[in-house]
Formats: sequence, C-alpha cells, structure tokens
Amino acid sequence: MRKITTIVLLFFVTVFLAQNKAVLYNFKAIPQSLSLNPGADVSYRWYAGVPLLSGISANVGSTGFSAYDLFANNGVNFNTKLRNVIFSTSRNDRVSLNQQLEVFQGGFKVGDWNNTAYISFGMYEEVDVLSYVPKDLAILALDGNQNYLGKYFNLSDLNARAEMLSVFHVGYNKKINKKFTVGVRGKIYSSIFDARSTKNSGCLFTIPYSGNTVYEQIISANMLLNTSGIAKYDDEGDDSDVAKDIQKRAFLGGNLGLGFDAGITYYPKKDIQITASILDIGFIRHTKEVESYRARGSYRYEGVLPDFFSGTGGNNITEEFEKAFPRDTLYGSYTSWRPVKFNASAQYSFGQTEEESCNCKPDDGTENYNNSVGLQYFAMSTPRAPMMALTAFYRKKLFTGLEAKATYTVDSFSSKNIGLGLSTQIGSVNFYLMADNLLELQDVAKAQSASFQLGLNLIFAEEKEGE
Repeated sequence: MRKITTIVLLFFVTVFLAQNKAVLYNFKAIPQSLSLNPGADVSYRWYAGVPLLSGISANVGSTGFSAYDLFANNGVNFNTKLRNVIFSTSRNDRVSLNQQLEVFQGGFKVGDWNNTAYISFGMYEEVDVLSYVPKDLAILALDGNQNYLGKYFNLSDLNARAEMLSVFHVGYNKKINKKFTVGVRGKIYSSIFDARSTKNSGCLFTIPYSGNTVYEQIISANMLLNTSGIAKYDDEGDDSDVAKDIQKRAFLGGNLGLGFDAGITYYPKKDIQITASILDIGFIRHTKEVESYRARGSYRYEGVLPDFFSGTGGNNITEEFEKAFPRDTLYGSYTSWRPVKFNASAQYSFGQTEEESCNCKPDDGTENYNNSVGLQYFAMSTPRAPMMALTAFYRKKLFTGLEAKATYTVDSFSSKNIGLGLSTQIGSVNFYLMADNLLELQDVAKAQSASFQLGLNLIFAEEKEGE
C-alpha cells in the first residue's frame, strides 16, 4: 500500500475551512490587504515581511458534524458515532482545510505622490484540502446493499482533493486618481503534492426481479484518482527524501502552472470605500511523477442477491465482478484548476481625526477616521456549489498605532461566528492578529469552524511633502 496515498485519503475523511479569508479586508495590515486585493489602496514607501512570519493563516471547518460527534469520550462506540454522522449528513456536506505561510514578501512605491504605482512580490506555501461527504459510498461500506432494495447509490458522491504547493507572485498596483486604485498580480504555481478524485460517476441499483428470491442488480462506474508527486513514496521507497523533495519542488522544481489576480478600490465619497477582487484564476499542468488510478466498467446480474461490498458474494460472481471493473494505472499528464476566490466589501468611515504627530501619509482612505463599519462578501468555487460567507465588521482606532476590528460572519459552517482582531504599528514594525468563531473556542471539539491569521512586517511610511 502506498503510504502517502493512504495518508491523503485518511486526511480527506478525518480532518477538514472556515473559508472567510476576507476578515482582514480593510484592516491595517498592508501586506495582507494586498494579498486579498492587488488593487488595495496603499501609499507606503515600501514594506518587507519578516521571513516565515509575515503571514501565517490556518482555517478548518466542517458542515453537518463536528469532531466531537466522532471522537467524544461519552461511552458510545465509535462505529455507532460514525453511523450517526453518516446518516445525519448529506452529500453536499463538506470538510475542508486551508493553511498558508508567507516565505517572503515585499513591496515598494514607484513614481511621485500624484502618480503613485506600487510593485509587490513574494512567495508563499499553501495546503488546501476539500472533501464532500461520500454518503452513498459510506453506506455501502457500512451496511452493503442488501437492506436497500430500490435505492439508487450515487458513486459520484466521492469528490475530494488535496494539494500542497508554493506560489511565486509579482503585482502591480496603480492609483489612477483620488477615487480609483487598480491592481493585477501574476502567479507561478509549483505543485509539491497533488491528489484529486473529483470526476467520478456511476451507480448501483438493486430491485426484486422475481418474488423475493431473485434480484436484478445493475452496477456502472467510472472512478478516477489523479496523483502527482506521491507515487515514489511506496513501501519500497525511501521516505527520508521527502523533506528534500518538498524543498526542491517548492522552488519551481514541481509541476508548474500560471495564474493571476485582479482587484479594484473605489471611493464614491471620501468616507465610503468599495472594493472587489478575484483571485487565483489559473491552472497547474501535472506532468512529473504522475500516477493515476481508474476503475471503469458496468455489470448486470440476475439471481440470488450477492453483496459485493460486504464480501458475501459467491467466488465465481466476485471474479466476474472484478473482471467487469478492471483497475488501470495511468501515467498521462492532467490539468488541475485552482479554486477561484472572489472578495468584495463596502465600508463607511466616520469620526474624522487629525494626527498632528504623524509624519506620514495615510495608508488608505480609512486612516483619517477613528471608526469604520461595513460588509464583506467572500465566495470560492468548488466542484459543486460555491462556498460563500458574509461578514459585518466594525473597525475602531483605539489610539495612535493600535486599532481593533470586530466581525460577525454568516456562512455554511456557522451562523454565530464572531471574530476579533488587533493591528499595531510601532515605528516601522507592524503586527496583526485575527481569530474567528471565538464563541466556539470554549469547546474546540464542538466547533464546526475555526481560523486565525497573524503576521509581522516592516512598513516604512511616506514622509509628508516638504518635510
């Protein structure tokens, strides 16, 4: 058995995004604002992220169940808890995980104050996992099909992907005038590991054919698992080389792809800000260390009901069944498309203030205000319905160099997601911290989502003209 493939498949089932990455939108954390919107309104002279500390985020979530439902120490047998979860969820429930780590990043202004442009660059590592609950396949695995005559088992319920990659990016941000700022960013993806099974189809259907002793059973399947960067780590392989391989593939030695981001910031009035961005329109072409597995065929049986899934079928019938569904190993290349993300926000700022002691220009249109309120919208493409989140927020400048932000988010994971964040600027050092779903943290096992983001950066402000 291939160790890495087994780990990935177990990972699909047992762990999984509070996808609300937009919680730092319009927060005083310039590198993160640019990462979420290449058209963010920024006017710093330059910034540099502290390597491996400039941007760290992790998001995990599930719909329909929590870790407590499976692993609670309540005296209930695990198999019973697993059955309860399977039968209480639907094929559209999902589990997901996303983690990002900025390896390095930076940016600098070009042009004068009246014709400002901004160049940004960097590299980050990302792990992204998404799996829908394979309900029909789980029922077959637990019970077989003997007690489900007339039920249509949908084999496309198996829909999962997991990937680890690095991303190199260069962005260009241009302030058109006082009202408009636009930006674009190009990306090179380097895939480290990839496993996905998202294009499956087929069914299993059993009905009485003659009385209650003879049955007709129809099985049709076209199942495919694509992998890259995994095949070499089998039982005969040397797992000690994994770290070296990760490092090599991370720095453009893996399967490569291209993508881009685009964004805009607009001020219809000086105290109203509207933003929008679209991220990760791109693909990865997998040509190196590709190994895919396919099972495809159809089978029709009439006779005494066999159960191929619990092993009660006769030997001859089982052999016919296996011949009808040959399992092939493929080595051809394949293309994976990145999940596209969309962010948008509307913000109203009030409580104007003048900071006489500040010798810098504002970082965005909110700096001269003590308070801001607004809405943020996030959506991400998935193999089925898009993931979406709507966040209401309040931003408050506590005093010079420190501001806070409170958020309330409604998404498919929770309707009571409250988050808090802090951002501080001491000299040129900027630090931010944001956490979501705080009400659930008193019992993490029962939480269906959780996320945090933090970063440490050096930000050098633009001096006032004439100083």
